[in-house]
Amino acid sequence: MTKTFSPADIQGIVPPLVTPFTEDGVLDEKSLRSTIRFMLNQGVHGLVAGGSSGEGYSLTTGELARITEIAAEEIDGTVPLVAGVIANSTRDAIAKVRAVQKLGISALQVTPSHYIYKTDEESMLRHFREIAAETDIPILIYNVIPWNYLSPALLLRAMREIPGVAGVKQSAGDLKSLADLMIGAQPGDRIFAAVDSLLYPCMVLGAHGVISILTTAVPGALIQLWDAVKRGDHIFAKDMHERLLRLWNAIYADNRVATTKFTLALQGAPTGHTLRPVAAVTAAQQAAIREALSQVIPPEQLKGA
Repeated sequence: MTKTFSPADIQGIVPPLVTPFTEDGVLDEKSLRSTIRFMLNQGVHGLVAGGSSGEGYSLTTGELARITEIAAEEIDGTVPLVAGVIANSTRDAIAKVRAVQKLGISALQVTPSHYIYKTDEESMLRHFREIAAETDIPILIYNVIPWNYLSPALLLRAMREIPGVAGVKQSAGDLKSLADLMIGAQPGDRIFAAVDSLLYPCMVLGAHGVISILTTAVPGALIQLWDAVKRGDHIFAKDMHERLLRLWNAIYADNRVATTKFTLALQGAPTGHTLRPVAAVTAAQQAAIREALSQVIPPEQLKGA
């Protein structure tokens, strides 16, 4: 049955789904369903459709809607589903919101516009205000665009001034910005971490959950880390952080959508092809990922790829 969740229900490890494509660039629905089931079997606390890890920057509105629809069918109300909206204008963002808002999602993950130009603060607030006016689905601001990066002060202002803006996904390597958000947030705000190299300290600082490409690559290991922090087992958590950091260093590259798909494939998830022009995983990358992954996941659980 279809069930939606409140923003407060979205917590823990919430991986962005990869989007499997055929070699010709067609959505591979069968592999997508299998990958979603893999994620659910790992015990994830929620999923994101159409995020950066899912090549959401390349998806048509129709593809985003179909991916979201498939994810909602497979999840069947068991965990929250977030739809990613990555668009270069308020108009296009609203079109994507309209396409997914009736598909059983619990939140929208929305970026600022991202094609080279910096948006001034009032225009940025107007962007999110106009999107929020089009839907009753809560919005998480996806703070990831390097040249259109929102300060903690502006993000906190958006959460105070725009009804419907429920939280932030804080990306890039800026741990201080996440810390500033945490101390400035009100009890109802939701602050999610996406600082892949520093997820352990993000959890310790009190992030309500993690939505990041590393959670996509190894969801089970991130759940172990989350659970360890929650029970106060920092010896295990620090050790897992170090193993995950080595894996992140192997995955992190300009083709990290492809390296993440390769990492998932090693665990038995059918991830298909990546849209061109993203480069294929090199032999050196494959070897580094295999070595680092074997320190995170028992070798007998790896399938080979």
